[in-house]
Amino acid sequence: MKQSISLDNLPLIEATLGGLLEKWAVELPDHDFLVYPDRGLRMTYAQFNDRVDKMAKGLLELGVDREDKVGMWAHNVLDWLTMMFVCAKIGTILVTVNTSYKIKEVEFILENADIHTMCLVNGYRDTDYVESLYELVPELKTLQRGRLRSARFPFLRNVVYIGQEKQRGMYNTAELLLMGSHLSDSDLAEAEKSVDTHDVTMMQYTSGTTGFPKGVLLSHHNILNCGLGTGTAMEFTSADKLLTCVPLFHCFGCVLALCAVITHGATMVMVENFDPLRVLAGIDKEKCTLLYGVPTMFIAELNHPMFDMFDYSSLRTGIMAGAVCPIETMVQV
Repeated sequence: MKQSISLDNLPLIEATLGGLLEKWAVELPDHDFLVYPDRGLRMTYAQFNDRVDKMAKGLLELGVDREDKVGMWAHNVLDWLTMMFVCAKIGTILVTVNTSYKIKEVEFILENADIHTMCLVNGYRDTDYVESLYELVPELKTLQRGRLRSARFPFLRNVVYIGQEKQRGMYNTAELLLMGSHLSDSDLAEAEKSVDTHDVTMMQYTSGTTGFPKGVLLSHHNILNCGLGTGTAMEFTSADKLLTCVPLFHCFGCVLALCAVITHGATMVMVENFDPLRVLAGIDKEKCTLLYGVPTMFIAELNHPMFDMFDYSSLRTGIMAGAVCPIETMVQV
């Protein structure tokens, strides 16, 4: 019988999230870091690091300083991941916002976290994020970008729309990348120098089932070593491809998935919104070796009418979490 790996003597990583990305961009520049199989989008470690650097310089141009809070209200889009590394490189703190939150919950987080720059997509399911923010911050429609002052949220200075469309009072992704081209690489390098592995890089909010959500501060050292231990126990290598359909705003997605991948030079195969057919097709197309999900996701995949059309022989392990797994489901898996 195969023996489990002991983590007792595992050396801890003392790097930063941004520093680890740069390491792989040098050592494995042409290796896929990120793949969206349903749209043919692939980014190598070098390409992704370049996008992160351009967007990081764009945030610096917006006046985002070290330890400012940057909110991210989006599903699993490319620039959710980009912004996580952007914040890590320049010493700002990413605040994860649950995609299911309604206007009152977002109002609470904007105020409670003292968010300086809010990033958002157009919406998710039945919630229009853009209109929700206009309701909370009506000044967006009257004040020039870069001069935002909100009566309700005194720390808020910028709103960034993750997408190509133009929204009144908001910067968009293309503009942020263009603004980054005006700043030198040395300015970014100077910002990176001040970032330490024990600095806070992320604030995650609890579900709030017993009251209002509570912000939890997480350091580079914390999340990277959680990812290292997870990936090592699962025998991750750079040859592994992890299909990730769990939300990035939760630790399942951004720690157990992303940080396990980045600590081992592996590949993230992403599903933007959970859809069992896209998961099944993604495993087959990319020959994924690992799959994550909550029990209901695995049940939906196993019971999909097109399940037998795809090849899953590349899969070797994964994680099922978030709820108790019925015994019959585990037997099927």
